[in-house]
Amino acid sequence: MKLILRALVGLELFIGAAGTRGASAANPAPGVFYVATNGNEQWSGGSPSHHGSKSEGPFASVERALNATREWRKRASSTGELSATIYLGPGIHELKEPLVLLPEDSGLTVAGLSKAQPILSAGRRITGWKEVEREGKRLWAAELPAVGNGRWYFRELWVNGHRAVRARYPSKGYLKIANLVDARAEWTKGDTRFRYAPGDLKRWNTITDGEVVVMNRWVDSRLPVFSLDEAERVINFSKRSVFALEEGDLYYLEGTFEALDEPGEWYLDRHLGTLYYLPRRGESLKHLEAFAPALTQVLRLEGQPEKERFVERITIRGVTFSHSEWCFPEGFANAKDKPTIEPGPAPEVGGFGQAEIGVPGAVRGEGVRNSVLENCVFKNLGDYGLELSRGCQSNRIVHCEFSELGAGGVKLGETTIRDRASEQTRANEISDCQIHDGGEMFHSAIGIWIGQSADNRILHNSIHDFYYTGISIGWTWGYGPALASNNLVAFNHVHHIGVKSDGDGPILSDMGGIYTLGKQPGSRIVNNLWHDIAGLRYGGWGIYFDEGSSGIVAVSNVVYRTTHGGFHQHYGETNVLRNNIFAFARDHQLQRTRVEPHVSFFFETNLVYFDTGVLLGGDWSKDSYQMDWNLYFDARPGSKPEDLRFATATVEQWRGRDHDLHSVVADPLFAAPERYDFQLRTGSPARKLGFQPIDLSHVGTRE
Repeated sequence: MKLILRALVGLELFIGAAGTRGASAANPAPGVFYVATNGNEQWSGGSPSHHGSKSEGPFASVERALNATREWRKRASSTGELSATIYLGPGIHELKEPLVLLPEDSGLTVAGLSKAQPILSAGRRITGWKEVEREGKRLWAAELPAVGNGRWYFRELWVNGHRAVRARYPSKGYLKIANLVDARAEWTKGDTRFRYAPGDLKRWNTITDGEVVVMNRWVDSRLPVFSLDEAERVINFSKRSVFALEEGDLYYLEGTFEALDEPGEWYLDRHLGTLYYLPRRGESLKHLEAFAPALTQVLRLEGQPEKERFVERITIRGVTFSHSEWCFPEGFANAKDKPTIEPGPAPEVGGFGQAEIGVPGAVRGEGVRNSVLENCVFKNLGDYGLELSRGCQSNRIVHCEFSELGAGGVKLGETTIRDRASEQTRANEISDCQIHDGGEMFHSAIGIWIGQSADNRILHNSIHDFYYTGISIGWTWGYGPALASNNLVAFNHVHHIGVKSDGDGPILSDMGGIYTLGKQPGSRIVNNLWHDIAGLRYGGWGIYFDEGSSGIVAVSNVVYRTTHGGFHQHYGETNVLRNNIFAFARDHQLQRTRVEPHVSFFFETNLVYFDTGVLLGGDWSKDSYQMDWNLYFDARPGSKPEDLRFATATVEQWRGRDHDLHSVVADPLFAAPERYDFQLRTGSPARKLGFQPIDLSHVGTRE
């Protein structure tokens, strides 16, 4: 019986998952090659397993299989496109260099051979662990000569499939800057030191091994410790923060031995070349599997869109990408005085001006067209998961999961406006993906970022647990040239942005469930669910139209439980908000910041329901906006319709300014607002205003 079961399992792996029915060890399918962790580079690669023949069996590396596909294409006599396939067996496939696909690889499929997804790893396996004692701490240690001689350093470690914590102080929560030492300059110029509160820090022996991560405005800065003066309570850094720091800004220290005090934490002694780990309960040396990052990227797809040479029709299915890391190079010299939001920060700056924009993707493409990534996993990464940069068009990312990310999930497009159509990124789709638990190292990273890129479709995704924005579109501040037009964001479920599900945060400000910039004619935000969005000092909004956002239509969205408002428009023109529900914002429900001569937005047939804060925040003077056919309700006990205030205006004064002439102040009769069930009960006055019920049953990922 056991022999029969083994035979059936082998048949399923070979025929069912591989999809190569009819192929055999003696007669492998043309252009199909296999890779296994127990393979051999001298074998043929034409079979998923070794059959006793000296030469028949899988390759040991995906690099060898890729070269085999190229060799096979050269030998083939066909003049048409030759599609090749590489099947990866289960297990961890460790890469010596990032895998690179070129235009001549067009038509290639890379797929997992079984349901146990293979992992393409950019890391090195850490072995040789032993129990040691250092300064009274019982630890596990591994010697890493490459670290000791300066050829390797890393800031992330994955143990038994999960991210370990770089030794951190405090282990939970954050410290606050007591005050600033230097005179204030303009806010765009950062600081290289601050004064800490009494008792917060000490001049530990390894203090200069550490980095302070400080959160300020909407960014974070990683600042290597240069020195610490206990008498003055001043800590000095070898880099400066992105923007001017402020009293009360949050920070923590990581990377010192003295902070190694909680199970699951680790410390790398770069002088001795020793890695220390404080094990979690239940872990054993015998079954320890640890990986540290050795490469910045796992996979690169390198087309040349400026030469009309593209990487096309690539399919990557059922593959996991792990263990990459990017961080700021060390030993920077001074350069610019002002931080930049373009890729590549001023050398001495310890961060980026927005969205961690210069952090690359573990999988990165240029000039990629008509390709598909499906059922892939991007996990345990130190950078963004996927980046489709210059000249990437008509690609699909479907049913993928992005989790435990050092930065964000997906980046589409660039910050640069490209004039040539071949170099523009457009018409890509991200659908049915789970994107969660990001910003682990770069806290202001984003779930999905779209730069100067048009015609993209963001559909049916679940995005949650980021410290900053869920979806960001556009990269033009103001009314200048922009390419982010005609993008569709529909049926997404975005939640726990700014504040994570476990209660951590908020640590940053000025964020949104969705954040937009610049002119975006034709862009639509339709039938999405946004909730649990929190900013620290300000700016936890659901739908956030920032500088110059124009021509955007937001219809049939549900937004609830935000700190600073369901909707905010900084400035822009002719945006439309129709048939949305905004509920339970903490401070104010709707916000408008800049007064402009043109029409800022049309706000029609929306339902606004709240029980704390005020209805309107910001500046609602000059009346350069149009609002009507809406329903407003203050659900606090004892509240009366005539008590409602539109900023400083009473209902009658507001209507006297030609706003909300047909709107009502009444209970919308939601089914169960305390459970965030916003279906309308029979007799709801919202129906008479023309409000159409919002169906949330199709929001989020589909099976």
